[in-house]
Amino acid sequence: MLDALERKILAWHERRTPWLAVVVARIFLAFAFVPAGLKKVLGQPFTDPSKTGAFHEFLHAFHATGGFYSFVGSVQLFAAALLLSQRFASVGAALFAPILSVILVFCWSTEVYPTATVVTLMWLTTLALLTWDVDRWRALLRAPGAKSEAREAKSLPLSLGLWAGCGLTVTGLYLLVCAVTGEIYRPRGAEWSKPQFYVFPLMLALVVATWALDRARWRKGLGRSVEESSPPEE
Repeated sequence: MLDALERKILAWHERRTPWLAVVVARIFLAFAFVPAGLKKVLGQPFTDPSKTGAFHEFLHAFHATGGFYSFVGSVQLFAAALLLSQRFASVGAALFAPILSVILVFCWSTEVYPTATVVTLMWLTTLALLTWDVDRWRALLRAPGAKSEAREAKSLPLSLGLWAGCGLTVTGLYLLVCAVTGEIYRPRGAEWSKPQFYVFPLMLALVVATWALDRARWRKGLGRSVEESSPPEE
């Protein structure tokens, strides 16, 4: 069964649409942790100190740990950077899996259902990213010397470097907003009255622009390949 799944996923690796879904998911998942990681690294509380209840009281105690609180934030930012790099995204997804598993159980246990629903979607996205690299993880589970269907070195149907640049630019824009406003901005819905809110539509536009540029490059390369493979005219 796992062999059949691995063969199916390796076949998807030859197609452009699944790759686009993967690189965009990596960017959005990584960016979701940037504000949370920054707050922890800077020692800022993750929730309003005046709020009570199991969910908030746990976060108050978590913030009070000091060094541990900052360490968790550092790990989150490191994993986000790995995802944004695209090249090392498999390791980033592997780091996010246990982090999100803990957050998932915590949110459902404390009955913060809206947050738990969002975290569940993020957790499922992480599982999908791990499944995308199933051939890499299965190599760790095989017995030494066991044969495997090695992935052939082939050109990807998109530019990972271009998408890595997109992710870093999106994150850079957000960090610039934080530096200018002096706060780690986290929008609470559509805050049209705040100028910093408009950076989020801009970041989405960057993702769309990257897709358009990558598609244009891909189509140009595809046309060149067809031209080179055509027999010369007599």
